[in-house]
Amino acid sequence: MKTSRWWQRFPIISFLLGVWLPAWIMAQTTPPTQGTTSPKPQNDRLQFRLVGYPRKHNEGRIEVFYKGEWGTICDDDFSLSNANVLCRQLGFVSATGWTHSAKYGKGLGKIWLDNVQCNGGEKSIELCKSRGWGNSDCTHDEDAGVICKDERLPGFVDSNVIDVQVDEDRVEEVRLRSVVPTKKMPVTEGVVEIKYKDGWAQICDVGWTPKNTRVICGMLGFPHERKVNKNFYKARLRKRAAEREARAKVNVSAAARLPPKANVKPITSGLKKRLPPKANVKPITSGLKKRLNTERQKHQYRLHSVACVGTEVHLAACPLESNKGNATGSCDGGMPAVVSCVPGPQYVQNNGLKKKQLKTTSTVRLKGGAKLGEGRVEVLKNNEWGTVCDDRWTLLSASVVCRELGFGSAKEALTGARMGEGMGPIHMNEVQCLGTEKSMWNCGFKNITSEDCQHLEDAAVRCNTPYMALENSIRLTGGRTRYEGRVEVLSTEANGTGSWGLICGGAWGTKEAMVACRQLGLGYANNGLQETWYWDSSNVTEMVMSGVKCTGSEMSLSHCHHHRTISCQKTAAKFSAGVICSETASDLVLNAPLVQQSVYIEDRPLHMLYCAAEENCLSKSAASANWPYGHRRLLRFSSQIHNIGRADFRPKAGRHSWVWHACHGHYHSMDIFTHYDLLSSNGTKVAEGHKASFCLEDTECHEGISKRYECANFGEQGITVGCWDLYRHDIDCQWIDITDIKPGNYILQIVINPNFEVAESDFTNNAMKCNCKYDGHRIWLHNCHMGDAFSEEAERKFEKYPGQLNNQIS
Repeated sequence: MKTSRWWQRFPIISFLLGVWLPAWIMAQTTPPTQGTTSPKPQNDRLQFRLVGYPRKHNEGRIEVFYKGEWGTICDDDFSLSNANVLCRQLGFVSATGWTHSAKYGKGLGKIWLDNVQCNGGEKSIELCKSRGWGNSDCTHDEDAGVICKDERLPGFVDSNVIDVQVDEDRVEEVRLRSVVPTKKMPVTEGVVEIKYKDGWAQICDVGWTPKNTRVICGMLGFPHERKVNKNFYKARLRKRAAEREARAKVNVSAAARLPPKANVKPITSGLKKRLPPKANVKPITSGLKKRLNTERQKHQYRLHSVACVGTEVHLAACPLESNKGNATGSCDGGMPAVVSCVPGPQYVQNNGLKKKQLKTTSTVRLKGGAKLGEGRVEVLKNNEWGTVCDDRWTLLSASVVCRELGFGSAKEALTGARMGEGMGPIHMNEVQCLGTEKSMWNCGFKNITSEDCQHLEDAAVRCNTPYMALENSIRLTGGRTRYEGRVEVLSTEANGTGSWGLICGGAWGTKEAMVACRQLGLGYANNGLQETWYWDSSNVTEMVMSGVKCTGSEMSLSHCHHHRTISCQKTAAKFSAGVICSETASDLVLNAPLVQQSVYIEDRPLHMLYCAAEENCLSKSAASANWPYGHRRLLRFSSQIHNIGRADFRPKAGRHSWVWHACHGHYHSMDIFTHYDLLSSNGTKVAEGHKASFCLEDTECHEGISKRYECANFGEQGITVGCWDLYRHDIDCQWIDITDIKPGNYILQIVINPNFEVAESDFTNNAMKCNCKYDGHRIWLHNCHMGDAFSEEAERKFEKYPGQLNNQIS
């Protein structure tokens, strides 16, 4: 007879030892499996950086500094949600993509994280699931990279190495809740609320100062603050509290009269047989319980002390005192903080504000931005616009610019020509503002020489702008990505309801697409399309807008001219308007001084002009000339066209539609690229150049930039960012035929991309003008400048007739 062991006499103990003990041993000896654990949050502050090559400032291999050593993240299980968390930790608003297989080169040292799985809402990558710190089966061939949206979170400095500490109490989002019902946008007055957990909390106004209000208004996109009628709000809030308390008492009384819970049947029980199988009907008790909780809620005060100095760009930068722990508290002797802000003139809607309050500067402007309130900073000095060098460029100085222009405080102070390079002079360097100045010209700065700065260092800003909810009335459908599709707009019926509708594609072009992309918050327009049959995935078929005509600067399509009643020749949905948007765009400008320096007159024999005549580069009278005898008088000059934008300039047409020109031995990729015109003093065109189609290529580039486009051998055509295309004065068709022109004073005008065939970030700098004097034998040019380079006063002196600013001659 076998003797049993003591634990075998007790079945429960035997079971525990048989099941629990082996599991416990395995847990102690087996390394963590992928995707099952979260790295333990560290007390040491993590650091993040983007590295690798080639890359832009907002993309690269992601590296983490942990336990005194930089390391990478493996691309196993990597996702856009992971990239979103990392981009936010790097100070960007979100991610637009991610890369695998060491696209930006292989890192060195540790691979700190592997099999990372985030849901996208985590405040730190260390809170996501992974194999744990330093536990990886990857090699550096699998290093992950991220591509972040080129827009900074409020309060982040523009640095590549970001020192991160997760702060649950950090204030990120602020809003104004209007107490008085209104449909007008933007909301300029109301209760200040901060994002808290899944809802919103208030700020106790005890000790509240106008400086606090200034910071709040700046964050929300308003340049100024004004005094609020506190007694009105105190009475209004007290009345609402009383109404809320009365409703709560009624509901509590009603709940008390209900039978005991055991005897209460959900309302669904009686209806169950009569409802469809998947009907989602909740018991009446659950809805009542939710209402009771809502009625009992009072104001949630998360912050009870705010002490801003008034120059902060974000509430989080002010000294704050919050209630301890995760709780909200009361506000003894006070009420919710209420502020009233003054909008800039761009956002005023007949609200009775004095004109003096709305006056903005005429000596500072923003250029090259995709939306209102962002761009390269330019200042006016001696009647000529110039840029600002980015040395010591800070959020304080950027905020002075933003408020001066009628916006709020600055979200970002951008360096390194992030909004494209300017042309012409650089007027200021080492701008140092305190944040209280009314104009940047009141700040300390240095006058510079050409050796101090280059346009690669042009400063730019992104300003806080008021929320207008414009994106809620437009959408794209059918596209492969969120950046493209058929445009649908929300039209409001007489009864106040909305239905979505289409826009007639007739006359729809680049400028209209620019406004649509801006309204959607998707950057610049890459293309405006008049047919969208390939994006036919929506059941919306009715045209609700037609005849849309925009200048390109509007905030919304509703601000553009359009027909009062629909008038569309092709009403089928496939002929509705569409867009392709882009985060970046090209920007072409002409080197005006080179035109002035290179001009001269040539009398060219007709027998040397057969190719030019074939390409229609001579005036009409040449057709009746005695070929091949005689000559034509030609006004010659060089054209150097720079791309100072942030994307390559590419012809709209593909290679299959390029035209071969045998005389000159190359393909022409654009039908119309540049107009050369000679204008009389009243704006009448007296002579023109017919350089209608060009071959686009990189002639030269700035140091460190490689040429990408070359016309020879059916090569790709375009102009790379930071490069220029040079058409020398001695090549065919680089002239205006002035054979029939009498001596006198004229204006020479050159317009690049005159039909807006290819999208650019800025069309106002596409025209160049010069004063021209011709005595019948010689010619002089002076005051050559881009169309937007002079002050309004100087421009009025230059020309006293209409038609030049929009490049259209009547």
